[in-house]
Amino acid sequence: MSNDFLPIGSVVMLKNASRAILIIGYTVVEEGKKNKIWDYLGCAYPFGVIGSDKNLLFNKDQIDKVVSRGYEDDECKKFINLLTVDYKKIKK
Repeated sequence: MSNDFLPIGSVVMLKNASRAILIIGYTVVEEGKKNKIWDYLGCAYPFGVIGSDKNLLFNKDQIDKVVSRGYEDDECKKFINLLTVDYKKIKK
């Protein structure tokens, strides 16, 4: 798996999962757990967001397979590049 982030709208399968996950957000801080930073916020595909308690936090290393990449244009590529650079600083 690349160190870069996948675009919003990408659909992935996580290791040992039976349902695909739709990526809907990046670098979410989980408060109460020493402010742990997760790489992605996702929801069950094809259902979408049904409630905040049904969303899933996961990291890049948990992705087994990219089923479909989300839409990418120049703006998205620039954002992912900035996000990746900032994220590397945070994770040190």
